Amino acid sequence: MSVDLKRSLKPNLVLVNKRKEAGWDSRKRAARELHRMGREEGIKETPTVEAIEKAMYRHETGRVAVTDLIYRRLYCLAYGATPHDLFGELNHRESDRPRFSLRSHKFVPAFVGTSGVQRLRERRGLQPAQGQWSDCDTGPVDHPEGQCDLYVWPCGVAVFHLVEDVELGSIAALAAWRRVSYSDNSAWAAEELTSDAGSFDTDSVYVLSAHWVTQPAWSGDALDAALRILVTPGVLLHRERPIDDNHLAHAEMIEQSLLAENYNHAGIEPFGLRGISAAYAAWAGVVYHPLAPERSLTEAELVACELAVQSAWSYADAINREVERGEDPNVTPEYGWRYLRAIRSRLATSRAHEISQHQMMRKAILSTSDLLPKLEQAIESLREADRG
Repeated sequence: MSVDLKRSLKPNLVLVNKRKEAGWDSRKRAARELHRMGREEGIKETPTVEAIEKAMYRHETGRVAVTDLIYRRLYCLAYGATPHDLFGELNHRESDRPRFSLRSHKFVPAFVGTSGVQRLRERRGLQPAQGQWSDCDTGPVDHPEGQCDLYVWPCGVAVFHLVEDVELGSIAALAAWRRVSYSDNSAWAAEELTSDAGSFDTDSVYVLSAHWVTQPAWSGDALDAALRILVTPGVLLHRERPIDDNHLAHAEMIEQSLLAENYNHAGIEPFGLRGISAAYAAWAGVVYHPLAPERSLTEAELVACELAVQSAWSYADAINREVERGEDPNVTPEYGWRYLRAIRSRLATSRAHEISQHQMMRKAILSTSDLLPKLEQAIESLREADRG
């Protein structure tokens, strides 16, 4: 990761909201529009679409200020606003609280079908992945936000794995960034897959996060409470209200209240070991902080578990959505109910040499993802289809 990815996130929410208001859900689409407007306006130094997309990410997330006159001009032109409107000082002031650092792992699955996976393999030159729970192929993908790899499974599932190092002053800031970036990540993934895999149901795209906390800002009971908020950050935000500075300030007040109350929730499953790790899983994702790195789980083990769970979740979901539409599920015979049964066994059954921490992680993630009932339903539906 480059050093600038580790600086504090101070999102320019004005730029984000202006882009959304313009109807540009993805930065790639917005970059194309800004490039077109710049050329039409006769701005000779108009950057390339790729350069604009990367700059927009850095500007919107606050990794760099918008000081380049060309970009200031392009933004004002695209959003019909003044420089003061877009780049003036924000009312929200950062807290003096200690900052924390984490590595964000985002998993963006989609069901593209067996033919779509085959096209992805060929066009992106994907190779067999190592160290995964089931056979799949992988390869690097250029992404403006960080390191990204694409994984594909022969049953028809594709999963982007995006990694970013971030530093923040509040969990509320992470919650805001998460909500804004999820929409961007989904739109980007749908566009990337459509270009190479062909047409598919873009409603199958979703985003799930695992946060690997490298430097916490809390200790003792406060650390556990903070990690429980981190694994369910949506509790800090109003579901329908746009993300702006007032919303963020209110979310920070809620954060402090929940920390003081030693926040917990029935849907959160712990899987850390005292003195070794602090870890939690929930429907919204996973958070892990190694207290004794030489004895804790590794980042690669957590990633492999999530890749296995999310690929299975996406495949079972695609089958169940067909059933809910009143159709018989249509899958390639070799990826029918026996294939799903094997996946269920790999996910739910302990290994002879599996360490206790690994077992606890697997069970916590399986439980909170609600994957096993989804697999059971998909297996039964495929069996019924086989029986005619």
